[in-house]
Amino acid sequence: MTAFRTTPAGTPAERKLRLPSPRPLGPLFERMGAYPGLIAVGTVTLVLSVVAGLAFPFVVGRLLDSAFVNHDGARLNAVALWLIALFLVQGGFNFVQVWTLTVVSEKVIAQLRGDVFAHLVRLSPGFFAERRAGELTSRLSNDVTILQGVMNYQVTELVRQVLYLVGGIALLTVTNPQLTVWTLAVVPIIVGAAVLFGTLLRTSSARVQDRVADATGMADETFGHIRVVQGFSREAYESKRYASLLADVVVLALRRARVRGVFFGMITFVGFSGVVAVLWKGGRLVLQGALTQGSFMQFLLLAFTVAAAVGALAQLFGQFQESVGASQRVFEILRTPPAIADPPAPVALPKPVRGEVRLEHVSFHYAADHPDVLDEITLRIAPGEVVALVGASGAGKTTVASLIPRFWDVTRGAVTLDGVDIRNLSLLDLRSAIGFVPQEPALFSGTIRENIAFGRPDASDADVDRAARAAHAMEFIERLPDGMLTRVGERGVKLSGGQRQRIAIARVFLKDPALVILDEATSALDAESERLVEQAMEELLRGRATLIIAHRLGTVRRATRVMVLDQGRIVEEGPPDELLRRRGAYYNLYRLQYPDRAPDAQ
Repeated sequence: MTAFRTTPAGTPAERKLRLPSPRPLGPLFERMGAYPGLIAVGTVTLVLSVVAGLAFPFVVGRLLDSAFVNHDGARLNAVALWLIALFLVQGGFNFVQVWTLTVVSEKVIAQLRGDVFAHLVRLSPGFFAERRAGELTSRLSNDVTILQGVMNYQVTELVRQVLYLVGGIALLTVTNPQLTVWTLAVVPIIVGAAVLFGTLLRTSSARVQDRVADATGMADETFGHIRVVQGFSREAYESKRYASLLADVVVLALRRARVRGVFFGMITFVGFSGVVAVLWKGGRLVLQGALTQGSFMQFLLLAFTVAAAVGALAQLFGQFQESVGASQRVFEILRTPPAIADPPAPVALPKPVRGEVRLEHVSFHYAADHPDVLDEITLRIAPGEVVALVGASGAGKTTVASLIPRFWDVTRGAVTLDGVDIRNLSLLDLRSAIGFVPQEPALFSGTIRENIAFGRPDASDADVDRAARAAHAMEFIERLPDGMLTRVGERGVKLSGGQRQRIAIARVFLKDPALVILDEATSALDAESERLVEQAMEELLRGRATLIIAHRLGTVRRATRVMVLDQGRIVEEGPPDELLRRRGAYYNLYRLQYPDRAPDAQ
């Protein structure tokens, strides 16, 4: 078979940070386009609410002129009632706008969280080797929450304040062009400050979010190894380390607060100085008789509306800059291509699956600048055959087991299942044919039934029970108060090692794969647990192609053939008894582990 190269997972294509997007919030807004009807309703009601708000100064102007100029009590009463009606209408528009756009934002954010999670679980193990789980959790929680704030508040407020600004300036110009010039004199100063300080805020916020992610990652790692932390009495050390990261967050957050404080302090000073100038100029026009009290109040309220819009836009600009970093990190994950993916046109796996596996001249390295972990490996596992892979630590045994289900792709050579190159199969077809029992079984925090049925969630209770009995797990499950509905705790902490291992074997029984990979499934068990697990595995392996990764050579007695790995090469293979008689590499490993049981032991 022709050997060809592929890019292994964990390469820069999957793990390096992408360049910042020229439209960091663009992908978020594009997702809003899936709800055109709700956005249209929300936008129309938002515009109508702004129109009602811009009408307020004119109604107030008429009210004051009725009192101070016309001395018309009836008209004063009528204008006051119109003002109340205006507020009522505006309140209704605001309710509809908030409701519709909140529905859009909540749906978009929920979909975004789901998409990020779904994309993460499809990335290869190489990606997770480069990132801490806590950091990724921070992206899903903290960063997406920041984006939720963008959609729930900032987007609608941006549109609202832009409308107030444009509408207010237009009405000011119509009302009194001379005062309008005084009102708008401060706008260039505010815009310039927003651009300058916005860049500083973006940088500061990105640093804060990075340190928060570091702290979250460290905490997650500590909780995941809490027994080790407590067993070595390192609680104080870990607390100090976490406090140090939090102190860094505080320092960076205070720097950001200083930038934000100077920015908003400057905006406040400039804005109110402009209001004072308008008051002074308008007052002189009233004294000269060029402006009535009501017209002046009307203009003043419009000026306040424009000033408030400019200030709000400056603040929103700063908040948007703070959101840019969160957006880049979230969509960076979505833009990260999986190093291991389905081929464009997957080949169907022949049925029924026999489980024959071949590695043909396989070489592999984890990164381009790393040496080969495997070097020209060739091996075959026939249907129903049990092959054991042994060797010193670091020889490459687990790497071989990881290449078969395509957790990584080979650098050179090919791996086939029933004669089909696994790179031409869909990942679903490939991994559905393989059952894996690791040295440390991975249980989830749900019930025993949920853990056994993890690979077949639609399995009947009878099928789950049969799998548990075949794995000799019903012996302890039936003694538990809630039986199959017993919750096992995070990572199965409420169960013993042997119980967890038997549940992992029951999970594979229920899946009923053609090929089983055992990664030293009994090495950490006591004698009684090991006996029960060995009985379960005898049942599991009957008639299936099996690869055993053996660290302890006592576990290879069921193997029909043993292959010895040394520094990434197969240096010896054959039946275990024959290899002992050869007195080669396998014999030397066996004598190191069992000096009293070696053939030449005295």
